[in-house]
Amino acid sequence: MGDEDLIELKFRLGDGTDIGPSKYSQFMTVASLKEKIIAQWPKDKENAPKMINEIKLINGGKILENNTTISEVRSLPICELSGIVTTMHLVLRPPIFDPKKG
Repeated sequence: MGDEDLIELKFRLGDGTDIGPSKYSQFMTVASLKEKIIAQWPKDKENAPKMINEIKLINGGKILENNTTISEVRSLPICELSGIVTTMHLVLRPPIFDPKKG
């Protein structure tokens, strides 16, 4: 995989801190990207996500679907500059309370 297949991304958390930047394959899906984010989650942060469905990634004002690839996301005008770090906003969904589990 050449450098032209990689895109540099960082993820802005709700408190203004970032995860990254790191380089990712443009053929990676958003779901795989979320798995990497969970693995890279800062140890000093509370409420770390455990599943990809707890994370929403937003780029260019659009919520990214899990089955979308980074190359499809790059088609958004906000991502088309090569050599630039793209910032995606990361929002955690609150855990869903299940009354059956107490």
